[in-house]
Amino acid sequence: VALALVMIVQSAAALVTPWLWMHGLQDYQRDRLVLFLDPAKDPLGGGYHLLQSTVGIGSGGLFGMGLLQGQLTKLRFIPEQHTDFIFSALGEETGFLGTILVVIGFALLMGRLLQVAGQSRSDFESLVVIGVATMLMFQVVVNIFMTIGLGPVTGIPLPFMSYGRSAMVVNFLALGLCLSVSRRSKRSLNR
Repeated sequence: VALALVMIVQSAAALVTPWLWMHGLQDYQRDRLVLFLDPAKDPLGGGYHLLQSTVGIGSGGLFGMGLLQGQLTKLRFIPEQHTDFIFSALGEETGFLGTILVVIGFALLMGRLLQVAGQSRSDFESLVVIGVATMLMFQVVVNIFMTIGLGPVTGIPLPFMSYGRSAMVVNFLALGLCLSVSRRSKRSLNR
């Protein structure tokens, strides 16, 4: 029964995908997907960001070139390095170890948020904290995958690192909500 269901879903997807490609996507959306799959098709146009981003991360090696010493960063070959592609600049300047430290930092933040959610006083507070953790983790994963070439180029910044005022304000407000939940749960434990 399970195998039959899987085959039905796969068949439906195979039939619907070409129709969605032709009628469900705009021309620019199709172009973005094609460039995501092969950025070398337009290395000086739509594929430029992704190609320079992966070169920047790769040129950092294990330890990086040093802060403010990355050639691609210094010469501005990595476009939007202060916003969407901050992880590329970080990879070039601090190397693999620096990027791993950033990923570990985000993982620790997510772990702490889930711990706060588990200790909250109500289901509502728990869901708020889980929602904030999910929002932040989504941004982190999409941004990092975008800069290393595993996802399409989007405008999602890396939380707390990318220059983006509205995103930064929203992320700090969301963390403030989580701090409030944490504080309330600690108060209720002390009573």
